[in-house]
Amino acid sequence: MARIQITGGRRLSGTVEISGAKNAVLPILMAALLTEQPCRLSGVPHLRDVTTTMQLLGQMGVDISIGDRSQVSLDASGLDTDLAPYELVKTMRASILVLGPLLARNGSARVSLPGGCAIGARPVDLHLKGLAEMGADIRVEGGYIHARADRLKGARVVLDTVTVTGTENILMAATLAEGTTVIENAAQEPEVVDLAECLISMGAGISGHGSNTITVEGRERLAGYDYQVLPDRIEAGTFLVAAAMTGGCVRVVNVRPDTMDAVLDKLKQAGAEITCGEDSIELDMRGRRPRAVNITTAPYPGFPTDMQAQFTALNAIADGTGVVRETIFENRFMHVLELQRLGADMRVEGNTVIIRGVERLTGAPLMATDLRASACLLLAGLVAEGDTMVDRVYHIDRGYENIEEKFGQLGAKIQRLPAG
Repeated sequence: MARIQITGGRRLSGTVEISGAKNAVLPILMAALLTEQPCRLSGVPHLRDVTTTMQLLGQMGVDISIGDRSQVSLDASGLDTDLAPYELVKTMRASILVLGPLLARNGSARVSLPGGCAIGARPVDLHLKGLAEMGADIRVEGGYIHARADRLKGARVVLDTVTVTGTENILMAATLAEGTTVIENAAQEPEVVDLAECLISMGAGISGHGSNTITVEGRERLAGYDYQVLPDRIEAGTFLVAAAMTGGCVRVVNVRPDTMDAVLDKLKQAGAEITCGEDSIELDMRGRRPRAVNITTAPYPGFPTDMQAQFTALNAIADGTGVVRETIFENRFMHVLELQRLGADMRVEGNTVIIRGVERLTGAPLMATDLRASACLLLAGLVAEGDTMVDRVYHIDRGYENIEEKFGQLGAKIQRLPAG
């Protein structure tokens, strides 16, 4: 199992190009199930979750080819099964996104529950409730969701809580439903908007995306798409936080600054000088130590939960005391124990971590527990004295493309090593 070694203490500087957004790519790839016509998606990052998605679609009979310049072509005209098996779904929760398009196009779907998921504990139940309100007959047996509908019917779907994948699943299903569907309390994330824009390019009748109420006029069929995915705001935010932590000056390109207001505001509070271009952001700390900031995660346009761990790392070496509150996911402070191994002064109280910044961290062996925690540990390693070894980095490959090469371009001393 590969590891990443970082020798800390280097100030980052330079330019880094941001990849396409993982959380937009996955549903757009699955939207190819809605049509018999060929689709082409550009800006697809080489990530573990993308590979898993393509394996899942390929197993269903979708013809997939990978071209130059991060392009993927898909043809679902040969779709020959309604089964999404546990063997693939267990490795990636986003696999549940095949449910809506598969049911809408095929009239039936058999999709494994995501690994470790109990109905009700996470918002998969909201997906099922929404599809049932559109006329689907749904039962859960043997760890699988069994859904059937001759043709879905438009309906008013009110989501009890904001759910990104729930909004996306119902949105995709509604594009082929009979009549009008209104999704209330819909997620407003840029990735949801990007999916809607792709569906509109296929001929879908969608309005209100980007607000909390999305209206979908169902169509008999949809065309294929030729679409460019939006840049990854979480990857961009991760590199900007790294620059702030090391006192550096970094410019990220191929970005959408308008999708990153909450993160940029917190970086400014931390003392960073931020300059935004049309598709670029430059952060300059001028060698200064960042100031501690308070964070409360919230659905978009609030502060993203996927940036919480990175700012926890920033607060670990910041001047002052910062309070981080996590309101989206339970048990998302597992990185705190690892940061404490480096000498961080932080304590967890329920859904809150209180962090008193220290002037220095010391390198140590660390264990990654999830995708964003992995990024957090790399950032801490960049500023820790000596060597930091991060194990189980397969987590980071789910969401970051060539992360050690990109950090290396900015002057970090970082390398991937085989399992020891």
